Order: sequence, then structure tokens, then C-alpha cells
Amino acid sequence: MRAGFLMTGLLLLAAPAQAADAPPRSTYVTMVLQAFAAKVECPNTDLVYQDLVQRAQQMHLPDGTTEKVRKAIAWMHTGGKMGEKQDDDLMAEVAVATQATDMDQRRLGMPGWCEAQKTNLAGLIRSKGG
Repeated sequence: MRAGFLMTGLLLLAAPAQAADAPPRSTYVTMVLQAFAAKVECPNTDLVYQDLVQRAQQMHLPDGTTEKVRKAIAWMHTGGKMGEKQDDDLMAEVAVATQATDMDQRRLGMPGWCEAQKTNLAGLIRSKGG
């Protein structure tokens, strides 16, 4: 039992520190994946790439994060035909975001999921032409 606590403590010490007000990159990866999914899956929905870049800046993510995430998503969702494979951590974050989004879509049904994204992704997705 003590070994478990010791290991947990060591893992916590070894984990990179994150600023208290900076959400993890994985949160951003999920938002970007869901925004692209909404664009593809939800009728009359579009996104503006610059809005994604601006959100990354607001979240204090490094420059170029949006493009890396976009390339990783494209690579994973096209079987490597588009985009570019990124570092293993980012690819894992895309995989987890994909699984969570797929589960939400099945749980809510596509019309319900699309409706929920209007609120969840406000400022990242919008109606086409609007």
C-alpha cells in the first residue's frame, strides 16, 4: 500500500507543472476535433480557422498548436492520407478526443449532439453564411 502512495507521489512530482489558469492541451484538442466534426456532421455548420487559433492563444498554448492539432486529426481520420503524424502525446490526445466524441455522438444521437455543440463550441462554430 505504501508503495502505491510513493509511486503516486513520484508521478505527481515528475508530471510537468501546468499554470493554474491554463487548461491542458488535451482540452483544446477535444474542442478542435469537435469543431471539425461539427463542420462535417452537422448541417449548415461551419468553423473559422482563425477562431481556433485565437482560442489557442487565449489558452496560452504555443504558437503553431492549432496547425499541429489539425494535421494530427487529419492524419488519424484519413488513415495517413492527409495531414501529418505528430508526436505520440498529441496523437494519443487526438485518439482520446475521437473516442469521447464518438461516444457522445452515439449517446446523444447526431441531431442531439449537433444541437449541444452550438452551445459547447460557441465562438468556434457558426451557421454557414452567418
